[in-house]
Amino acid sequence: MGQQRAIIIGAGPAGLTAAYELLTRAGIQPIVLEKSDSLGGIARTVNYKGNRIDIGGHRFFSKSDRVMDWWLKMLPLAPLGDSAPTIGYHGMRRPVPPSAAPAGPAGPAAADRVMLLRPRKSRIYYLRRFFEYPIALTWDTLLKLGLWRTCKIGVSYLRSVLFPVEPEETLEQFLTNRFGRELYLTFFKSYTEKVWGVPCNQISAQWGAQRIKGVSIRSALLHALKKVCQRRSGDIRQKDTQTSLIDQFLYPKFGPGQMWEEVARRIREGGGEIHTGYRAERMVTDGCRVKSVEATGTTGKTESFEGDYFFSTAPVQEIMRSFDVAPPQNVLDVSDGLVYRDFLTVGLLVRSLRIHDETPQGKQLIRDNWIYIQEPDVLLGRLQVFNNWSPYLVADPATVWLGLEYFCNQSDEIWSLSDERMIALATAELSRIGIVEASQVLDATVLRMDKTYPAYFGTYNRFSEIREYVDRYANLFLIGRNGMHRYNNQDHSMLTAMMAVDGIIAGHVDRSALWEVNTEMDYHEKEEFPE
Repeated sequence: MGQQRAIIIGAGPAGLTAAYELLTRAGIQPIVLEKSDSLGGIARTVNYKGNRIDIGGHRFFSKSDRVMDWWLKMLPLAPLGDSAPTIGYHGMRRPVPPSAAPAGPAGPAAADRVMLLRPRKSRIYYLRRFFEYPIALTWDTLLKLGLWRTCKIGVSYLRSVLFPVEPEETLEQFLTNRFGRELYLTFFKSYTEKVWGVPCNQISAQWGAQRIKGVSIRSALLHALKKVCQRRSGDIRQKDTQTSLIDQFLYPKFGPGQMWEEVARRIREGGGEIHTGYRAERMVTDGCRVKSVEATGTTGKTESFEGDYFFSTAPVQEIMRSFDVAPPQNVLDVSDGLVYRDFLTVGLLVRSLRIHDETPQGKQLIRDNWIYIQEPDVLLGRLQVFNNWSPYLVADPATVWLGLEYFCNQSDEIWSLSDERMIALATAELSRIGIVEASQVLDATVLRMDKTYPAYFGTYNRFSEIREYVDRYANLFLIGRNGMHRYNNQDHSMLTAMMAVDGIIAGHVDRSALWEVNTEMDYHEKEEFPE
């Protein structure tokens, strides 16, 4: 009997994790089909004239020891000086694990295959001023808000504590219950509606549970108190800290795409295959199992890829329409009614910013990784400062490399603007809110990403009908953000892949457990995992 094969649709974090795990732990040959010419999905890094763009911003932080170890085996932590970093394991401590073989060619390039330990800072920009994120009720915040608005926020929060909205069905209710209606209106409503393009009272409360469960005024205050009372331990895990409150994170030297390029290199060296420019178009089945996937390459030629196991990280809409025997109409109705939010990034290279941090050494570049733009008079949603993710993302350290993020639908006018008009719009908006002088712009580029954010409205409340249908195929697994239509971070997308492979090795995949992975769950893990 020959080596078993797994056909994997998509070379993002979930797809490449599945490929590596199948190859190294199960001895199954992975065949990865990626429709673009890039690796990493939205976690790829785009190089524009030596300036690198991280699409959406990817902090390498997880509550899962398993994921943290996996990352550090691919790209070890760069030396931090005399003190070696340690990682906490449920009361135990041990050194950061070394990189796993094969480490790749030696020489100068090996020194570049590392993780950096980066400080986290993000703020809200509102009323042309900075506010800490998550909101900290400091004197600075109160002075900027003003006495009247502060009193309204306090009374509103007490009301939400005493009389919470029940049942909690919409995102508006979710946020109001945790922050009070006044703080919700001040700091959450505008940005969230920029992201999704619909009112918060039309978005399911599941989005809040998926992204910001555990974060509230109370948790933010407790976190601030801990920072004052506790001495820094040197533990990079921060396992008892909510994701939105972490102080530091790991980051590949040249951006997130470096991680997935390294993983792909190891897969190929181990005998796996990765085909870019191949769009999966037809899934051939026998009624209870998938037999093959037909994919068309850039030459226009269609090839058939047979396998024993099949993984899909592609958007659910595409997969449901690819079966050789069409799913029932109710399943197609749910699939066709799923909503995605698309994404535009404008990379803007500038000489300097109008805003700065005051330090004992004088005026310095702001330290933010990203800034939430809460101003309602601009379309801009979020601003990244790539210099602060990694200095190696910027070709000339004397310049500032920015990422202006716009959330939209492909049907929106902004999606169809020419690059020149989009750059002009982005420059004008950043100038209007006092962050950049238009005369300081040196260069710019535009990136468009479709189906970036799976939405929790449309027919999402009927998604169980899709799950029930797919479960009839014993060897087909939906994993990752778009594969599961869940707003996962990359570590949770990776965990869905790892857990699916665990099940294949054990002889039974607990599909329900895959769907329980979400962005704020606590992971109760054993200290060791099978290699």
